[in-house]
Amino acid sequence: MENNNKEIPNIIREEVLTALSHYPELINTRIRFKFTRALNGSIMAARPQVSTLLGSKKNRAYDILISPVFKLKHSIEPLHQVNSNVIIGWIGHELGHIMDYEQRSTLGIARFGLLYWLSKTYVRKAERVADTFAVHRGMASYILATKEFILGHSGLSQAYKDKIISLYLSPDDIVELVDDLQESSHREKDHILEEETTISENIQEETIKSR
Repeated sequence: MENNNKEIPNIIREEVLTALSHYPELINTRIRFKFTRALNGSIMAARPQVSTLLGSKKNRAYDILISPVFKLKHSIEPLHQVNSNVIIGWIGHELGHIMDYEQRSTLGIARFGLLYWLSKTYVRKAERVADTFAVHRGMASYILATKEFILGHSGLSQAYKDKIISLYLSPDDIVELVDDLQESSHREKDHILEEETTISENIQEETIKSR
């Protein structure tokens, strides 16, 4: 997925396009992927461009802000040197936030921002919604790669790991979510097959009656 609605730094273009491929709903959505050192305590953040919120929803635009480095305990690690699957998972999570924003009115987005700032409980809910969007779109393996990278990285502070554990879906939660989706898919498939069988039987009955 690549068109004029996306601004993507070349150094992470492949990872961004892979993540976007899981979100066909966003093909016409304007998104700017932008490196910045202004993020405080985060690696990425998805935000609406405020100037676009007052017009039509179809004209909205969003930024995904990206820190160019990981600040480790005793060093700094450039983001682009991290495993691609980890970066894809991070971007996929932020695109999940954009999916959430897209379903909200301008007033709803303003309310989201206020509650996100005021309530840790709301932050936890919002982050888990974003993870769930990503998992529903087939990104479970990438989301797991990101979480395993964070929780297993010896250079990341325990405070940051504790934040991830408290606010986001755990690896076990993601595996359970995938299992639930598979069960739901099987139930839907069985229902479709039952409908097809009923339709086929009705057609046969109508054919016999018409003879």
